[in-house]
Amino acid sequence: MNYFVWRKDMNIAAKYGKSYFMPPEVTYDWVKKDSIEKPPIWCSVDLRDGNQALIEPMGLEEKLEFFRMLVDIGFKEIEVGFPAASDTEYNFMRALIERDMIPKDVTVQVLTQAREHIIRKTFEAVKGAPHAVIHLYNSTSVAQREQVFKKSKEEVRQLAVDGAELLKTLAAETDGNFTFEYSPESFPGTEVDYAVEVCNAVLDVWKPDAEHKAIINIPTTVQIAMPHVFACQIEYIHKHLKYRDNVVLSVHPHNDRGCGISDAEFGILAGADRVEGTLFGNGERTGNVDIVTLAMNMVCHGVDPKLDFSNISEIREKYERFTGMRVYERTPYAGDLVFTAFSGSHQDAISKGMAWREAGKSGDRWDVPYLPLDPKDVGREYESDVIRINSQSGKGGVAFVLKQNFGMDLPDKMKEEVGYLVKGVSDSRHQELSPEAIYRIFEEHYVNLCDVFQISECHFEQKDGITSRLVIEHNKERRTIETTGNGRLDAVSNAIKMYFGISYELAVYEEHAISEGSSSKAAAYVEIICKGKNYWGVGIDEDIITSSIAALVSAANKMLKSENIVEGREERIVDIMNYIQNHYADVTLDVLADQFNLSKPYLSKYIKEKSGMTFQDAVKKARMKKARTMLKETNQTVESIAAYVGYENVEHFNRLFKKAYEMTPVQFRRKYQ
Repeated sequence: MNYFVWRKDMNIAAKYGKSYFMPPEVTYDWVKKDSIEKPPIWCSVDLRDGNQALIEPMGLEEKLEFFRMLVDIGFKEIEVGFPAASDTEYNFMRALIERDMIPKDVTVQVLTQAREHIIRKTFEAVKGAPHAVIHLYNSTSVAQREQVFKKSKEEVRQLAVDGAELLKTLAAETDGNFTFEYSPESFPGTEVDYAVEVCNAVLDVWKPDAEHKAIINIPTTVQIAMPHVFACQIEYIHKHLKYRDNVVLSVHPHNDRGCGISDAEFGILAGADRVEGTLFGNGERTGNVDIVTLAMNMVCHGVDPKLDFSNISEIREKYERFTGMRVYERTPYAGDLVFTAFSGSHQDAISKGMAWREAGKSGDRWDVPYLPLDPKDVGREYESDVIRINSQSGKGGVAFVLKQNFGMDLPDKMKEEVGYLVKGVSDSRHQELSPEAIYRIFEEHYVNLCDVFQISECHFEQKDGITSRLVIEHNKERRTIETTGNGRLDAVSNAIKMYFGISYELAVYEEHAISEGSSSKAAAYVEIICKGKNYWGVGIDEDIITSSIAALVSAANKMLKSENIVEGREERIVDIMNYIQNHYADVTLDVLADQFNLSKPYLSKYIKEKSGMTFQDAVKKARMKKARTMLKETNQTVESIAAYVGYENVEHFNRLFKKAYEMTPVQFRRKYQ
């Protein structure tokens, strides 16, 4: 048995070389144009070129339905088949005519070789067509002339001329309205001046005029040159065709070198008026040029292509069903992933770009980073198509998904923590997370948590600030606690601190409505800081106050679990500390001892043992907290604030405040007011 062995010393490129021809005169007028200014005439060849490339070509009814879809998209010229090739092709053409399925503004096109019996069969098929293009072709390349047909240039040219004459004769004898098209097939391997010679010989037969234009179509079968070469070839043809004003110059790019799109775009810049291609690039070998991509490229430059791809997912679904082909996930504009960002930096940029646009800063222009096209313009959804989450995602992406899908607009400081949490879950599972899975993770870690305790009742009264009377449920017990605060949330926070004997700072509070109408809910976000650690909680409820309390309770539950605090303080110490909190300005140990019927030595020891503070420290802490609030929220002088909280000597007050907060009262006000 012989095996082919690929050796490192083998130079496989040695047997290949340039087999294309540059025009006799090369011009670069096309280079001076930086964009396409108007759409070409589009001709879909899905039902011919695309269909003949399928493993299982479409049946009659499938082709009819595909035709309807092409009409709905907006194609005005549709190549429907090669009627002489098979009964299915022939019957399809007849069905379109006999069922009156061809709209008045749509032209059908059929392909025929330059062979008499095939041409005659073709005209039988199109008899009675309201308007049909008869597309004539023969191969003109050096390789085809020498190897396949074994004919000279003159003989090949004569084949084209004879075919053109027969088309003209039969068109006059056949009921219908006909336009003629000619293609020098295998053009890329054809001398450019010779291709022009053949095309002009055909045009001399047809003698097109303003009322009866002809189409000259230049295919890249097989694509063998770089796109700029094709552009120079088209520009030469454009400048040397006879009857140019009455000729529609068409291009029919294939994708053998992966340059179908570039060939088409460069071809238009070089003088082409028309493009033949297929949806999603289906066709022989590597396929035809993808008209979807071509059209949407124009949209991105502000040019209306006159084709409707606003429901691109539906079109793709039908295309895949009809053809049995699959549209790759990265196919431009139509692929499942083309609008999707997994990278954290990309997600963050998109999220900020969308926010910029929503704020009205972009005007009418679309300028979102990483999205050259608004996904909604092709029927895609931000919620499911744009930002998707895996282990490579970042804070911006997770926040975007939560906002777009569930209305949760996270505070900026919270986004990073949530992003890392979700990203970690994705990494551990080795999978992408759906929006629903992301929300479940978010909910599990932040929303309405009550693992340690919950607040089942809460009532407020306006009295020297806000007084709250709430019920804490903890370890199957219910405790009623009354505290005061600067606001409702502060009063509830004081109750939690009192009950568990813990100190923390309420650092962030934000809230927003999730939806509008009778079923609207409010979301609240709270961050507390304890011993340098941050704890976030989220509350969701129809009532904003309830959601705020739930958010605080969620954050506090996380803090308590982290600090391993599972027990509340005795009711007596809670009452004592609450009394100090409410009477900070004038409370004394004597007064407190009388209030609770305890001796001063026992009370002093009890406070120290249960709270970790001396009586004096507890009073000082309550006074400093009130002073801090007044410095932030009022314009009272430092002297008056000192007196209000119980210090007649302002210098003493200043020293205590600086010791507590490492800044003077004046510095604190400047920083926080």
